[in-house]
Amino acid sequence: MSPGLEAGFTLDARLEADSEQLMWLGLCELRVMNDRRWPWLLLVPQRPGAEEIHELTPLDQAMLTFETNMVAQALKTVTGCTKINSGALGNIVRQLHVHVVARSEGDPGWPGPVWGHGMREPYERSDLRRFAQKIKAAL
Repeated sequence: MSPGLEAGFTLDARLEADSEQLMWLGLCELRVMNDRRWPWLLLVPQRPGAEEIHELTPLDQAMLTFETNMVAQALKTVTGCTKINSGALGNIVRQLHVHVVARSEGDPGWPGPVWGHGMREPYERSDLRRFAQKIKAAL
């Protein structure tokens, strides 16, 4: 079992297909969304069956907030973006996960949301590794 992986937890197949594992935090697995149009990270709390933040224990809620803020700060530092967008929608993938996206004026879709905007553009493998290393270093 991987570090941080709670017994009975399985990552949603769509999250696995659309993102790459970056590292384990205390509560969450941190993943990089494989879409080079935006620097985009996902935090996935390792709690079986969790779909909503309010379903987590108060301690897990606090930990999720802490980890989300830590990741958002690292992403802003690495990218120099104008704005960080964070959200836990769950309309398509029900498994609880938090998106943290770096946005800047003039990026694809600015100022609208990233969801549903055009077709995903996967990273070149070397670019994904380089971005992942910068995030790890900032954390």
